[in-house]
Amino acid sequence: MNIVSKKAANLIGSEILRLAQEVNQRVKNGESIFNLTIGDFDPKLFPIPDALKQHIVDAYTANETNYPPADGVAELKNAIRHFYAANQNLTVAQNEVIVGAGGRPLIYSIYQSIVDPGDVVVYPTPSWNNNHYCFLVDAVGVEVPTKAENAFMPTAEELRPHLSNATLLALCSPLNPTGTGFRREALGEICELVLEENKRRQGNRKPLYVLFDQIYWLLRAEGVEHADPVSVRPAMKDYTLFVDGISKSLSATGVRVGWTIGPASVVGKMKSILGHIGAWAPRAEQVATAKFLIDDAALHAYLNELSQKIRIRFDALYDGLQKLSDEGFPVRVIRPEGAIYVSAQFDIIGKHTPDGRLIATTTDITTYMLNDVGLAIAPFTAFGCADGTSWFRISVGTLGIDDLQPVMDRLKIKLLELE
Repeated sequence: MNIVSKKAANLIGSEILRLAQEVNQRVKNGESIFNLTIGDFDPKLFPIPDALKQHIVDAYTANETNYPPADGVAELKNAIRHFYAANQNLTVAQNEVIVGAGGRPLIYSIYQSIVDPGDVVVYPTPSWNNNHYCFLVDAVGVEVPTKAENAFMPTAEELRPHLSNATLLALCSPLNPTGTGFRREALGEICELVLEENKRRQGNRKPLYVLFDQIYWLLRAEGVEHADPVSVRPAMKDYTLFVDGISKSLSATGVRVGWTIGPASVVGKMKSILGHIGAWAPRAEQVATAKFLIDDAALHAYLNELSQKIRIRFDALYDGLQKLSDEGFPVRVIRPEGAIYVSAQFDIIGKHTPDGRLIATTTDITTYMLNDVGLAIAPFTAFGCADGTSWFRISVGTLGIDDLQPVMDRLKIKLLELE
C-alpha cells in the first residue's frame, strides 16, 4: 500500500544532483575524482561580484528581511526592465516581469499557468528537466531528438510535425547540456512555425506558447551572438516567456534570484502560483540585485572577467579533446558556444577494460570514466536521450586551471588501455 501520493511515489529525483552528491561523498572519503557533473560554480574559483556581495550585506544591515511582494520588489522589476533595454533592446512593462527564487520555480509556474492535464508539451532532447516538469503537471511530453551535426539544437523541420496539438514549446539557448545555441535564422524559422500555428488557431484554442530559457545567455564564447524569439520575430512577444536570472551570469547559483518576462496575462497567474508556494527570492537579495543590475559598468566588468575564466577552460578542454580525436582516439567534441558546458562523445561502447569488462551501455561508460579515469561527467541520458548514447556534458564551473592537464592526461592513459 502506498504511504504517499501516486505522484510522489513515481517522481524521479534529479539525476544530475544525485550523481554529483555521490561523487562529492567519494571525494570526501579521499578518492581522487574530478567532479565535472553539476552546473554550478566553485565559489573559490568563481566568486560572485564583490559589489553584489556588499549590496546583500547592506540590505540585511538595513533590515530588508520581511516578505517581498509575490511578483518581486518594484526596484528589482524596474532594474530588470533597464537591464533588457540596455543589453537586449527589449522593451518590458512592469506587469510583464515576475521575480522568483531562481529559474526552477519560475519554470514550474509557467508549466502550471499554461499547461492543463493531458496538454502536449514539445521539447528537444537533450534538454534539461522538461520530462520532470511534464510529469508534475500531468502533461504529455513529446521529445524531439536532435542531431550532433546540428550541435544538438532543434530545427524547424524537426519540430514542425509536433506543434499542431501542442500548448507549450520549451526551448533553451545556450542549451543545457550542450553549451551550444541558436542562430538567428534557425530560431526565426521556428518562430514562424509558432506564429503560423497561432494564426491558424485564431483565438479558438489556447495559444502555443514558447518557454525560452536563456539563463546562460550572458555567458557566450567570443564572437557568438545570442538570438531570442522576440528579437528575431517581434510578434513573438505575445507568446514568449523568458526565464533568466543571476544564477549563472553572476555565478550566484545559491543566491536564488531569477525572473520571467512575458505576457502580462500569464505573468499575473504565475504571481498567484508563486505566492501560494512562497517561491519568491529573499527580499534582501532582491534589493541587492536591483542595485547591481543598474550599475552597467560593474556588471560588464564582472561579465568580462567571468567570460575570460570560462574561455580558458573551454579552450583547454576543446583543444585537448580535439587533439585526442585527431590522434585517432574514439573521441568527438563540439566547439563550445556558451554556458559552462562542453559536449563530448566517448565512443567506447563495445570495448573491453583491462580486466575484461565489456562496455555495453551509457552507464558502463559513465562508470568507467568515474571509477577508472577519475572523471565524473553527466551522460546525455540524464537529459532525455536514450540509453546507448555516448555523449556527455562536461561542466567547467568547478574545474581549476591546474586540473586541466591532469584531466587530459588521465583520460588519454585510460583510453589507451581499452581493447
